[in-house]
Amino acid sequence: MPPAHSSPLTDRPQLGLRERKKIKTRTAIREATYALIKEQGYDATTIEQIAERAEVSPSTVFRYFPTKEDIVLTDEYDPMMLEELRARPASESWMDSVRHVMHRSMDALLAEDPEAVRIRAHLALQVPAVRARMIESMSATGRLLRGAIAERHGLDPDSLEVRVYAMSLVGGLMEVNIAWAENDCRDDLRDLVDRALDIVEHGLPAKNT
Repeated sequence: MPPAHSSPLTDRPQLGLRERKKIKTRTAIREATYALIKEQGYDATTIEQIAERAEVSPSTVFRYFPTKEDIVLTDEYDPMMLEELRARPASESWMDSVRHVMHRSMDALLAEDPEAVRIRAHLALQVPAVRARMIESMSATGRLLRGAIAERHGLDPDSLEVRVYAMSLVGGLMEVNIAWAENDCRDDLRDLVDRALDIVEHGLPAKNT
């Protein structure tokens, strides 16, 4: 099996050797999982098979990913996105910052492994356990996002307003993922994300007359 390919993450010079090795191991486990799911389906794929294909032990798989659903859904981009959001100019509107960071994240994911992105979307639509884990993951992302929103707007991250706003954004992006999968990933994902962000920013479009 060829080694896991490099990525915008493992190539980042500020990461230490140990962290780069961790990311490569996680990537190898994830790639093995996607390959097995493509060959035999999600339910038939076991942690033992994933470990064998990734050339690691089952305990290593569990050390990086507590559940099989986590392998499918977890990536390295949430922390990067939060870092980039915090690094955007204070003079830039919040939604412009979100659009910029979302575009960079999507471009990186789709350039690195577009097939994996499509498989993930389909699994979240078709497998109840993956959908449930995605909702949990989105909740965790929302909690992280609250901090960035509060910093930018000078608000309390635990306030109801910040909580609702953060989860409106995160929930909208989850619906983008589902809608994209429902249409067999034929739509332009960036366009769908932009439409979702427009709704969060401006509300529903006016009724056609």
